[in-house]
Amino acid sequence: MPTIQALNMAREQGLDLVEVAPNASPPVCRVLDFGKFKYEQAKKEREAHKHQKQVEVRDVRFKAKIGQHDLDLKGRTAAKLLRAGDKVKVSVLFRGREITHPEIGRELLQRISAYLAEQAVGTIEKPIGMEGRFMTMIIAPIAPKAAPKPKAPRAPRPAADGAAPPEEGALAAALKSAGVASTEQA
Repeated sequence: MPTIQALNMAREQGLDLVEVAPNASPPVCRVLDFGKFKYEQAKKEREAHKHQKQVEVRDVRFKAKIGQHDLDLKGRTAAKLLRAGDKVKVSVLFRGREITHPEIGRELLQRISAYLAEQAVGTIEKPIGMEGRFMTMIIAPIAPKAAPKPKAPRAPRPAADGAAPPEEGALAAALKSAGVASTEQA
């Protein structure tokens, strides 16, 4: 209908004429209360945001001089955070003259990444790099694989041409067509 006629019809009802699909040919408009329409849209967006999980970047720090037990503990902590779905930023802090030996920090970060790869909980998202007095890397969680749905067995379909039902084997169907009595009936 013409635009002017649609506008008059909307005014008579005390509503608004809203263009819903401007790219359609011809453009699609609806007669509705625009304030209520905007409120419903905002409500749907809020509801959609409730079901989304915001991924956090959690930080696990240690110093260049760290004992084996403490390193294992930090590795388990990082694995727990990755299983929870967060990214983990693993950092080595260099104090004083320790910064002249970055190979120590690199070796520690490689040991942590090997441990997490062995646990199958994370993959390296950002490789090892220096940021001031920190050597860092970021590890992202591995998405859990969805278990395949078990397939339900289908019910056998009866043959349309009047042949033997699918329960009977090919041999039984051939014997029946030849007029020979089946051994199961005896």
